[in-house]
Amino acid sequence: MKVILLKDVKKLGKKFEVKEVSSGHARNFLLPNGSAIIADKESLKRLENQKNIELKNKEETQKENEKIIKELENKGIKIETKIGEEGQLFESINEQKISDKLKELGFNVDKSNIEIDEPIKRQGDHLVKIKLGNNLEAKIKIII
Repeated sequence: MKVILLKDVKKLGKKFEVKEVSSGHARNFLLPNGSAIIADKESLKRLENQKNIELKNKEETQKENEKIIKELENKGIKIETKIGEEGQLFESINEQKISDKLKELGFNVDKSNIEIDEPIKRQGDHLVKIKLGNNLEAKIKIII
């Protein structure tokens, strides 16, 4: 039985691939879980349309990510917080706080895209790496 995978299935294939599987596997696992649909002429046409839509969305996201990277590259972001007498912070600065500050400034960067070795706990300048899709990276300076 030919099926179109609607999501990645381990040891079978990737999303949007057309695969030949046993009818029992399709009826008992793939179809009930929403992992696949039966491949007929109509569903193959819908598959092509869906591929085109996802490709356009990826291209738009890529352009947006490139724009964000260009604007953030070597930019200093100032985060204000309470500081003790010896320069230690009362609260550590982590990926979530950096993401929130970037969103305040108009950059939609998720905390999962921000890389720091460990939470920032001292006053000063700290370099933080932001990774967006397709090997796009920017280093920004966090000023505490």
